[in-house]
Amino acid sequence: MRIAVTGSIATDHLMVFPGRFADQLIPDQLAHISLSFLVDELEVRRGGVAANIAFGLGSLGLTPLLVGAVGSDFAEYEVWLKEHGVDTGAVRVSATRQTARFMCITDQDSNQIASFYAGAMTEAADIGLGNLSTPTTRPDLVLVSPNDPAAMLRHTRECGELGIPFAADPSQQLARLEEGEVRDLVDGARWLFTNEYEAALLLERTGWTREKVLALVGTWVTTLGEAGVRIDRAGQPPVTVPGVTDTPVVDPTGIGDAFRAGFLAAHSRQLPLVPAARLGCTVASLALTTVGSQSYRADPAQLLATVEKAYGADAAKPLVPWLGGRS
Repeated sequence: MRIAVTGSIATDHLMVFPGRFADQLIPDQLAHISLSFLVDELEVRRGGVAANIAFGLGSLGLTPLLVGAVGSDFAEYEVWLKEHGVDTGAVRVSATRQTARFMCITDQDSNQIASFYAGAMTEAADIGLGNLSTPTTRPDLVLVSPNDPAAMLRHTRECGELGIPFAADPSQQLARLEEGEVRDLVDGARWLFTNEYEAALLLERTGWTREKVLALVGTWVTTLGEAGVRIDRAGQPPVTVPGVTDTPVVDPTGIGDAFRAGFLAAHSRQLPLVPAARLGCTVASLALTTVGSQSYRADPAQLLATVEKAYGADAAKPLVPWLGGRS
């Protein structure tokens, strides 16, 4: 299966605050916040939602097509992605703007405060999917992940026009999108990805009920943090797959992207929903133990061992024909 991943490509600046954000907040002064956090650590890492997911897919043996906009400072990052199986042929290089920047502070309770500089990402709306849809390069699935809003809307619309199945992953951009825009991004999606908070925000933004959303999408996948993932389909009872327990928490940045990579990689191998969700949770647990969104190594033997430990020997069996043949 050929998967095109559209969305942000960025550099992550990850900082660690040794205290708790909550201890610095004065309830009756929340309308006048002026805070500065003295951080102990700084890591500069490769990131961006689309790049993170593409990295994960490539690490799992696929050749995803990355679709996004970057600056002229992308050269070294591009080499890294290519080394990990990512096709960067559809990446647009801006002549005037630098690659986007994600800046995030994480406290000792894994709470995060982040900001995002769009930079070259604002030019992503100039990328058309029509040029990528030749008989030999046509994607089997397009993932529309957080990006410049105009680009997200264009790529979703073009999937409909070209008859290409798409997955909707509005995530962080839900807070910025208007009601009609969110509806357009979700309607007709084969897959819808959110976390719990985003699921509630999506319902609030669209004015739809959960039942209405399920009537419009194929499958709604909601990540639940350490509790795992819930899978909803219209007319069927929800399925919950627990997360991988006893995972050391080093850096939560990008674990949702790692889950999507594992889930979609399993889907590309035609695995059922539950094994796909288990692999997604397993890849997410690997990402959780490293600093940065692209620092983990998807070693097949380790993946199989983790699945077996977390879910039992029978759970690993559907993955063996695929992962067991990789080294």
